[in-house]
Amino acid sequence: MTITEYISSAPAEWQATLTNIHEAIMANDSSVVPVIKPMMGKEMILYEERCYMKYGLAITSKYMSLHCLPMYMNPAMHAKYPALLPNAKFQKGCINFTGGDQMPTEIVTALIVECAAISIADMLEKRKKK
Repeated sequence: MTITEYISSAPAEWQATLTNIHEAIMANDSSVVPVIKPMMGKEMILYEERCYMKYGLAITSKYMSLHCLPMYMNPAMHAKYPALLPNAKFQKGCINFTGGDQMPTEIVTALIVECAAISIADMLEKRKKK
C-alpha cells in the first residue's frame, strides 16, 4: 500500500487532515522516510529515521493519531503542546484527534519543526552503547 492509498482509505472528512500532517512532516523533517508498516496491531504510516520510528500517523475507527517519539522523550515539549492543541487528546507519545480543527496546520508544523531538531536514531543508538 502506498501513502496515498493509506490516506485514501480513511473517511473522506479525515483525508485533508491526514494529508496536511503528512505534508508538514515531509516538508519539515528531512531525516525521515515514510513507510506503511504495522504497529500496535494496525497498519499506519511510520516515518523512520535510519530505521527507527520517529512519527506515526494512524487511522482508527473513531479517531486519528499522530505518534511523536521526540515528544514522548522530551517532557518540556510534551507539556507545551496540550495548551496549543486544547481540543486534541494527549497521551504519553501521541495525539488523538477527530478533525483538522483539533490539529491546526501551523501548530502541527511548529511541533514537527521542533521535533526535527531531535535525532531519535542518535539517542537510541547512544542508549544501545551503554
